[in-house]
Amino acid sequence: MTLDISFLNFSALTLLGIVTIIGFYMGHTAKRFRLPSLIGYMILGVIFGPSLLHLISESMIEHLSFITEIALGFVAFSIGAELSLSSLKRLGPGIISIIFAESFAAFFLVTGAIYALTRDLPLALIFGAMAPASAPAGTVAVIQEYKAKGTLTKALYAVVGFDDGLAIIIFGFAAAFAKNMLIAESTGHNGSILPAMWIPLKEIGLSVVVGGIIGFAFCQVVRRQQSSKDILIFVFGAVLIATGLSKRWHLSLILTNMIIGFVLVNTRREALVHRVMEPLLEIMPLLFILFFCLAGAHLDLSALPALGTIGLVYIFGRSAGLIGGARLGAMVGNIDNKIKRYIGLGILSQAGVAIGLSLIVKHEFGLLDVQYGLPHAVNIGTVVLTTITATCIFFEIIGPILTKIALSKAGEIPKPAPSEKLSGLSQLQKADNIDKTRDA
Repeated sequence: MTLDISFLNFSALTLLGIVTIIGFYMGHTAKRFRLPSLIGYMILGVIFGPSLLHLISESMIEHLSFITEIALGFVAFSIGAELSLSSLKRLGPGIISIIFAESFAAFFLVTGAIYALTRDLPLALIFGAMAPASAPAGTVAVIQEYKAKGTLTKALYAVVGFDDGLAIIIFGFAAAFAKNMLIAESTGHNGSILPAMWIPLKEIGLSVVVGGIIGFAFCQVVRRQQSSKDILIFVFGAVLIATGLSKRWHLSLILTNMIIGFVLVNTRREALVHRVMEPLLEIMPLLFILFFCLAGAHLDLSALPALGTIGLVYIFGRSAGLIGGARLGAMVGNIDNKIKRYIGLGILSQAGVAIGLSLIVKHEFGLLDVQYGLPHAVNIGTVVLTTITATCIFFEIIGPILTKIALSKAGEIPKPAPSEKLSGLSQLQKADNIDKTRDA
């Protein structure tokens, strides 16, 4: 049962203001329970969204989707700016083996588990293709909130940055095979899968090219700027251009913006990179409040009862595949023992990319029914969209919590200085004592 108070009829700007202020306090409340702030932001979004109060309606969520896209663009840019080739070389080739092992382990484990449950190979392939997709925003938000630093942090940046590109390629191939099997089921003839395979490869390739061009142009302009305020303007411009072109040309906005940051950190001196990132880190908390509140509003709690056996199998299969695959990849790559133990816990978040892929399945498999008379294809699209929506609620809540646990156990979250532990009153008393000493 939901409480509909949408009659209050706040404007979008008014709601954004309310969300920003209340979100700040919700984040601090979450921290009191030793949870990442973004959990508080998402809870606020759920409360304000269609699941409960209806203050943020579905049409308003769609209207404000540009905020989500902009925030993801900045997240991707900040990931790219952490991926210097020198630091990646220090991590060694093991980081590549981790990315491939965790992605393919999740794909094959989920595919096998769903097939064992349903005996439906096209359905199993689609669910398997959803498993590698991650949500980098949750991981990056936790890293930045707790100012984590170390080899595990660097490895997490690399994995969540690159595995979405690999996930899109895996999805393209798996969806092509699944559609080919469904068409053969209807007509008795195998269709061509090459065109479907070409689409994800083209998307990844063009994203890298566009991001590289914008990145080099951005570096040429920003190196002449001295003021941090001026630099921030050019960062905003570059991210907005990259995000807009990605939407227009159906590219990966995460990969496109990540390449801009990647070009910056690998072609410019560390001093310039620091000048670019310093003002950006100041505005990221505001973007995270808006992003995760809107993400929470997207979460439809009414979908949870539809989770069912398939959803539970998907959750356990994906979790086991990512954690086990990451550990196996780290062992094969002979990587740091700390990374081997904990990196799998930091990559479980899943949201936007997976839901976007499930919407593609719903649309394209619906067309198969129109063209070939395949009600089975329509059923696959419906089951996948419903289940992925429900499981993303679980992964969006548990993922950031496990990321914080992993970083804590790895010793990469710095302990607060004694002065930071003082209450506001204690700090005032300390300042007053200093003043008295100076007067004396």
